[in-house]
Formats: sequence, structure tokens, C-alpha cells
Amino acid sequence: MKLQTNYMGLQLDSPIVVSACTLSEQTDNILKMEDSGAGAVVMFSLFEEQIRQEEARFKGVLSETTNAFAEAADFFPNLDDFNVGVDDYLDNIRKAKERVKIPIIGSLNGITNEGWIDYSRQMEQAGADGIEVNIFFIPGDVRMSSSEVEHRYLNIIESIKRTVKIPVAVKMNPYFSAMGNMALRMQHSGADALVLFNRFYQPDFDINKLSLVNDLHYSVASEIRLPLLWIAMLYGKVTASLAATTGVQSVVEVVKYLLAGADVVMTASSLYKNGIHYLKDMNRDLENWMEMMGFDNIPAFKGSMSQQHISDPTAYERANYIKILEGVK
Repeated sequence: MKLQTNYMGLQLDSPIVVSACTLSEQTDNILKMEDSGAGAVVMFSLFEEQIRQEEARFKGVLSETTNAFAEAADFFPNLDDFNVGVDDYLDNIRKAKERVKIPIIGSLNGITNEGWIDYSRQMEQAGADGIEVNIFFIPGDVRMSSSEVEHRYLNIIESIKRTVKIPVAVKMNPYFSAMGNMALRMQHSGADALVLFNRFYQPDFDINKLSLVNDLHYSVASEIRLPLLWIAMLYGKVTASLAATTGVQSVVEVVKYLLAGADVVMTASSLYKNGIHYLKDMNRDLENWMEMMGFDNIPAFKGSMSQQHISDPTAYERANYIKILEGVK
């Protein structure tokens, strides 16, 4: 069976991609991912605010010490050369590119326009084959309009695309009032791929300590339904590549996303639970399913369950909801 796929212009030997996670902090792990059949690896995210915080701490130490004796400044590098965290991240990209042949995609989570532009440029210079833009923005200001939120996303995409030549993927969230139109506008702004969906941090409460609970749970298979719906709706209506990244625990979710129209399916939770070698199992299971169904390659069935290809397109819309309610006694 041929598992090759095209993701935002990158040729991959498998549609199963490792999503941004801490496993890619070690170059040896990336080598294992390639050996286990990963089509590509999205590096762990570079968070601009963490870098800014480190820079602020550095400035504070430098300021306090130089007030004590003038020569103290000689012991510290210039802040421009310090680049807390950035150098290590870029070095990880370089090391990965030296050791593996699969595409390495940088992951950037910025907060300022300058950060999006500067760090994207540095990732490209370090050898990244693409950049995944993780716009983790929760519009908590009730005075901010939906159009302002949308323009914030589009401006970031346009700024990055003016800066780099490598393909750019945008990790979307499902909360836009007109999701389909926003996907189209992101594509028009230059997005080469759309990654569905970003999982925003959702706090919980400890009712005994009356405090916020800061934790994060692995995704579960039941979470695929929302991205599955939108990938199936967008397939054939946008030219940008489509990537699925929620709830992938086994080959079942991989197949469903591909049937909906995804070019690649991203996973991390399954690797934390089962180990990096689990990629081998998923690729083998995908080949077995394809052989059983009589498919020789991914294009033979990709998108066959999308809205534009199924016999009853209303199954994805309100009409089907009414049918479901009518069937509940």
C-alpha cells in the first residue's frame, strides 16, 4: 500500500504526523519518530512570552548588579546576543535536519507582531521545512468585536507570509461565528494549511481550596467529531491543505479523518500513552485497512466521506439533526 501524501507542498511518506509536543525536545526522539514511520514532525512550540519573561529577568539582574559596581556589566552578554530559549530551539531544528530526512516543521506561539515575524524568519534560516502558527488567543476583552479578532488572525498570517518563503500552517480554533468563511479568508491571507483544531486551555475549579486547577488531559477519541465535521465540510472548498489534530488514539481515528478529507493526521497523546514506536503500529494498521478495503493509495479514498462526495450532503447539516431527534423515543 502507498501511504504517500502531500501536505502544504511537502511530500510525506505517511499521513501520520507527530503534532507539537515535548517529545520532540530530544533529537534522538525525532530519529525514533522517523524510524517508526512518522510522515513529518511538528516541533514543540516556541512561546514568545516565556522568552520575554526570561529577558525581563535578565534585565532585572543586570540592572540590580550594575548599580552595585560598574564593572558588573562585563560579566553579562549583550541582551541581543542572549536570546534566551531561542538559540536552543533553533539548534534543535538544525540538529533534527542533520539527522533525519522527513520534514521538520517549527511551531510558533507568539504574542507580538515583531515576535511572529522575527522568530518565523529565524526558524526558516535554521532549516525548518515549514512553520505551524499556533495563534493561542482568547478574546477576554468583551469590548473586542468579532471583526477585530478575525483581523488579528489574518494580519498575523499576512505578516509571516511576507517574511518567509517556506509553507505556513495555521492552527485554528472552532469558535469563529462563520468557521467556513474564516478558513477561506485565512487561505486568502496566505495560509498553506489549516490545522483543526487548537485545544484552548480550559481551567477547572477546586471547590475545597477555592482555587483554579491547572492541568491538561490527553485528548480522547470522542473529541474527533467537531474537527471531523469541519474537515468534511471544508474538503474541496478550500485549496489549503487540511490537517486533523484532536483525539487520534488509533488507526480508527486516522482513517476517519482521511475519509473526511484530511491530508495528514496529527497525534501526540497516543505516543505519550503507548510510546513513539506506536507510530509503526498505526502505519501497519492503516496499510491493513487499505488492503482489506481494496485501496492502493491515500488519494483513492481521501475525502470520500466529505460533504461534497456523500449521497446525502444534508447529513452534515440541520436536516440530519432533526432526523436524530425524531429517532429518540
